Amino acid sequence: MYEIAVIGYGGMGSYHTEQLLTLPEEFHLAGIYDINPARIEAARSKGIRGFDTLEELLAEPSVRTVIIAVPNNFHKELSIKALRAGKNVICEKPVMMCAAELEEVIAVSKEAGRQFTVHQNRRWDRDFLIVKKAIEDGTLGKPFYIESRVQGSKGIPGDWRCVKEAGGGMLLDWGVHLIDQIMWLVKSPVKEVYAHLLSVKFPEVDDNFKLLLRFENGLSALVEVDTYTFINLPRWHVSGDAGTLQIDSFGCEGKIVRAKTSEMHWEAGIVYTVAGPTRTMAPRPQETIEEIALPEVQTDARDYYRNFRDADLGKAELIVKPEEALRVMRVIDAVFESARTHTCISVDI
Repeated sequence: MYEIAVIGYGGMGSYHTEQLLTLPEEFHLAGIYDINPARIEAARSKGIRGFDTLEELLAEPSVRTVIIAVPNNFHKELSIKALRAGKNVICEKPVMMCAAELEEVIAVSKEAGRQFTVHQNRRWDRDFLIVKKAIEDGTLGKPFYIESRVQGSKGIPGDWRCVKEAGGGMLLDWGVHLIDQIMWLVKSPVKEVYAHLLSVKFPEVDDNFKLLLRFENGLSALVEVDTYTFINLPRWHVSGDAGTLQIDSFGCEGKIVRAKTSEMHWEAGIVYTVAGPTRTMAPRPQETIEEIALPEVQTDARDYYRNFRDADLGKAELIVKPEEALRVMRVIDAVFESARTHTCISVDI
């Protein structure tokens, strides 16, 4: 049985324990540790072993892998401790506070001969996998512009996410997921990064941001996270040279509209619309387009744990590679620099 323990028994730590407990024939939850004794007792009340100290957990020989689910500014310290104690590490996102920290941790993992990665579970989101399949199947032709966003109206939860020192803000919370998804979709280096980080309601951290990425292959991507928006835009809007995909929300409502023919024959003269005369923006004739359903995909977020285990045992290739996480962190470093200098940052990532 593959043994996993969890460090940090807050929101995400609880999530990991619940997920692992649904797979009793594949994983054994060895226990948890939290700096707050009340959280240890909360775990024990559910029948989960609670380690009294971090040292006790790391010294437990049956534990093969630890999941680190604590505030962001503790990720580096705890990852290094666990790796040097001989444990594999799954670190919650953002994997570190910056790329330099991650480079240090990757070096330690190689020295220790242990597997290290980040919990980029949003690669298993159904909406993302629909987009991925539509692009890979060529349904949209060659994509040239991708919009990816998440939006809410309740602000930031009143916890460490509001504290800059703890790695708070939406770029390091949701942004790291959306950037990882885009960079996994687009097999091309990032060449330009331009970002606006806004503090609408929370002055210490970014609670809204807009990010534009340009890739070497010519594709551009807009990534947005808003916490104070009352009319949401689509979760995904993808433009290709043969069609457009839209997904409205995490519920995966949406559609694909494609051109039936590659050429458009313009009618002579001006076209009149409700807004006035135009030719360029007049509706395309219905007989030249077709609407099709979004592709069907099946997904199970628990496959993340299965893949990590199988990669550790030499049975599979690790899906979320630390080198990919390092690319994402380098982009995030450039986002902060772009926002600080109010300029577009040229990169090769």
